[in-house]
Amino acid sequence: MKDIDDIENIQKEEAVDISIDVKIIYSDSAVVKAELTGPELRIYHDSTGNYEFQKGLQIIFFDNDGKETQRIKSDYGVQKSIEGITEFRKNVVINMADGSVIKTEELFYDEKKKEYYNSVPIEMQFTDSRGSMQATSFRSDVDFKNIRGESMTGFMIPSSGQVPSFGR
Repeated sequence: MKDIDDIENIQKEEAVDISIDVKIIYSDSAVVKAELTGPELRIYHDSTGNYEFQKGLQIIFFDNDGKETQRIKSDYGVQKSIEGITEFRKNVVINMADGSVIKTEELFYDEKKKEYYNSVPIEMQFTDSRGSMQATSFRSDVDFKNIRGESMTGFMIPSSGQVPSFGR
C-alpha cells in the first residue's frame, strides 16, 4: 500500500522551457519596435502558456526612425498570453527618452486596450527636475503621454512660463 500511496503522490512534472541570457527583437514590417532582454526566460507549456522572467527584464521601445522612446525595467515580469496581460513587478522603472522617470512596484500592460495601469503608488519625475508627481494608481496610453492618476499630488517649478513636460 505504501508504494501505491507514493505513486499517487508523485506530482506531475512541470513542462517548461528555460532560456538563459535572452534577447528578443520585436519588429513590424522590418522596423524594430522593441528589444527585450533578461537573464532567464521560462516558457510554460501548461494551460497558462505564460512567459515568465523570474530574474528580471528590460524592454527598450523604438520609434519608426529607430530612436529609443522609452524603456521599462523590473525585477520580475510575466506575460499572460491567454489574458493578454503583461505584468511587471518589483522595482519597476520607466525611463523616457527625454529623461522623465516613472517608478512603481507594479505595472500592467493590457494588450487589447493598449494601455498601462496599476493600483499601487507611483512616482513621476519630470525631465528637467522642475517637478514631480505622485499618485495612488494610474492609467496611461502606451507612450505615457496621457497619464491619468488617482489622488495625484506633487509640485512644479515653472520657468519661462511653461509647464514641465512629461513623456515628450
